[in-house]
Parts: sequence; structure tokens; C-alpha cells
Amino acid sequence: MKLSKELLKRLREKDEWQIPGEEYFALPEKVLQFGTGVLLRGLPCFFIDKANKQGVFNGRVVVVKSTDKGSTKAFDEQDNLYTQCIRGIDGGKPVSENIINASISRVLTATSQWEEVLACAENPDMQVVISNTTEVGIVYTEESIHAKPPVSFPGKLLAFLYHRYLHFKGDATKGMVIVPAELIPDNGSRLREILLQLSSFNRLEEGFTDWLTHHNYCCNSLVDCIVPGAADLDTGYEDGLLIMTEVYRLWAIETSSEQVRKVLSFSETDAGVVLSPDINVFRELKLRLLNGTHTLSCGLAFLAGHETVKATMNNEAMAAYMEGLMMHEIIPAITNIHIRNDAAIRFAGAVLDRFRNPAIEHRWLSICAQYTAKLKMRVLPALLQYQQRTGQVPALMALGFAAHALFMRGGNGYTITDEHAGWYAEQWKLRSPEVLIKTAFGNQAIWGLDLNTIPGFAQLVTTMLKALMEQGVAAYLEKVAAEITVS
Repeated sequence: MKLSKELLKRLREKDEWQIPGEEYFALPEKVLQFGTGVLLRGLPCFFIDKANKQGVFNGRVVVVKSTDKGSTKAFDEQDNLYTQCIRGIDGGKPVSENIINASISRVLTATSQWEEVLACAENPDMQVVISNTTEVGIVYTEESIHAKPPVSFPGKLLAFLYHRYLHFKGDATKGMVIVPAELIPDNGSRLREILLQLSSFNRLEEGFTDWLTHHNYCCNSLVDCIVPGAADLDTGYEDGLLIMTEVYRLWAIETSSEQVRKVLSFSETDAGVVLSPDINVFRELKLRLLNGTHTLSCGLAFLAGHETVKATMNNEAMAAYMEGLMMHEIIPAITNIHIRNDAAIRFAGAVLDRFRNPAIEHRWLSICAQYTAKLKMRVLPALLQYQQRTGQVPALMALGFAAHALFMRGGNGYTITDEHAGWYAEQWKLRSPEVLIKTAFGNQAIWGLDLNTIPGFAQLVTTMLKALMEQGVAAYLEKVAAEITVS
């Protein structure tokens, strides 16, 4: 039997499941969501569903599917219900929760139901727009917003807002809180710029531009939650929309407006929603401690014979390396008046729990994709800050760079996905490890600066590269880990 409203009557007998009550389905539609993907269903929709079940937000989500690709059949057949399984580690303890998420009221396909999408603009209860149209979704496209529908996401959004402006005759109380979740920096600010630019291109009246500027809020946001796919769970029923999410969840929304706080009342029911005047702290913690640790560890772990992140955490040497990297080098490099040491340590602890999650199969070879660019963006700033603050070379970071150089040599049947793969392959054919490191680190086209100017760094990386080659990655790693434990 498929998951449906009818099936909920039976499921309510399961005390351990979080099931919506009958009254839930009478809640008004308050959110317009562009995107049907698992991240939106696993994070924003989770927060809204949780708040609704506690009687706080009291609003449901209309989802807009932007293209004809795929189908909304699964949503239609299941009354837009889906199972969300939360699996992972929290504070060293396993977590297993099952939720029936009823936040979505209906799903509309923009290409065939555009008039119904625009009709949502006439709903006085509508307050929030959420989107995740991938990183290329927030782009400027010169187009008429009177098309049915416009092609781009900003075009569709502007058409919705303009229709709302006209319907409510510019009522200042009918502006929207717009929270894009696309994974680009300053996503809200960028979307706002495009909306204004597109408004000018369409020669919309000055009154609308004023309403758009002063009575709508485009908030920068950062989402952080792994939604790896369907859980291996015997629910006793069929669910074509079932998803699994990790325990850790963060939706940081940048705002200093009390009106936005009032509208986004679902933030009151879960610590994973953070409303802050500045979300750069959360971005920096994620970029350096989570992404940076992944990047510095990926080549080392893969070459040591570990396939997945969770498997690595069962290896004492790799686990010690990753924890030592965060605690002894990255945190001392990034903490400042904005990032407190205790906050960074708590975040690092959460990262380790996420790495240990037995429900997530995160492969190191996949993390190695675009290895060089990731080192430059995620790691190099922290490396430079560490050296400037201490006057010393961060040894564990240096080992990560040595493993990168060795990984880029290739071999052992793995494929390197990196724009600099050809260049590194050529260097390995022509040069000794000493010359290769000096040449690679001096390539300003790759790094943006000459890394040979960092005192002692190239020499240490060269020494470690030779040790990895001569002693073997796993054996040398055990020696390094023993030193970390002692210190």
C-alpha cells in the first residue's frame, strides 16, 4: 500500500513515528518553493513540518517544478506526503528517527500550470519564497516576464512578485521573505540584484521597483545537511519519495529584520535554523573545518586504501590525523574576534560525528574531484593564516599537500578528475619529487601566489612526499598519528 492520507490513520498507532494530525491538512499555503530536490525536502521542508506539528508556523508549501523533465506522479499518488528517515551520530550516540513529512500541499509544473503558479501570488497568506535551482539558477537572463512561463528562475520569481504587486495594488504588507538556498556566496544579494536588473529590462513601473526594494526581503542563506538518498528501511508501505538525512542540519539565514524573524517563525522550533545579521561565521566554519578537512584528507585516505569516509573513521591513524588537523591547525588558524574558539571546537566535534555516520557512503575518490582547486579555495587561506600567526609550518596541512602531489601522479587504476591533471602528469614524467614540488608550488597560475615563499613549507612537503613514497602511505601515516597522540 502506498503512503497516503488514508494510510496515516494506521500509522498513527506507531508511537515512535512522527505523524501529522488531521488538522494539519487544513493549514493555509504560506510558502512558494522553487525546486523539488531532496535538499529542500530534507531541510527547509523538515523545519516547516516540525514547526507545524508544534503549532508554530502553521503553513504549508506549494512546490514549483520548473521543467517538464521527470514527473510529479509520485507526489500526486501520495497526497504529497513522504517519509524522512534521520540517521547518524549525535554526541557519539546513534540517532534513528522516522518522520512523515506533510509540509507540501501540492506540486505545480511551471510549463503547464503557470496560471496556477501566478494565482498563488493572489493568496494573502503567502509570505515566503524558497529556492534551490542549483548554482546556475541564479543568473541574469534578458527575457520578458510576461512569457508563460519565463525561462529563468529569476524571471519566474519576478513575474510572481509583479503579479502580486498588481493584485494587491502595491500593499506594503504583502511583500515576501525570499530565501534562496543555492550554494553560492551571497545568494540573496545576488538574486536581489538580478530581480532589479530584470525589472529595469522589462521597464516595470517605478512604483513596483520601490515595492520590490523596500517591502520584500532577499536573505542570504547557507544550507548544510547531507541528504544521501533513500534509506534502507522497511516501512511496511510503499513510498516513492522516501529520503534519508543526516542528524546534523543547518540553515543559516542572514537578517537583522524583526519582520523577517516574525515571518520565519519556524526558526523557533529547531536549533538548526539560525537567523543572524552575519552568516559568514557559519560559512567559514563549514568551509575550513568540514570542507577543508575533507580536502586535506581525501588523497591521504584514498592512497592509504580507504574507500569511504565512515570506514576511515574506524582507522585509528586516519581518525587521529583528521581530528588533529582540525584541533591543532585549522582552529588556531581561523579563530578571531568573530569565530570563538569554543564555537569552533563544538563545530569540529559535530563534523567528526558526521564523518562517523554509518548511514552515509561518502567516497574519498569522489571528494578528490577538482582536488587542486579545492585546496586553493578551502585550505590555502587557513594555511597562510596559521603561518602568519605562529611563524611555523602547519605539518598536518603539509602532509595533505604531499598526499595531493602523490595522488596527482596517478596510477593504480583510478581516474583523476582535475583541470590540472595533465600538467601534473607531465611534471611527474620529467622531474624528481624535489623539483616537482618546487615547480608546482611556484606555479602562480594554479595557486595565485608562489608557495615557495612560505618559509620552510616546500621543504617539509618534499620530505613528507618522499616518506610517503618510500615507506608507504599507511605506514607513514601511522608514525604521524603516533606523534599527534603523544603531543
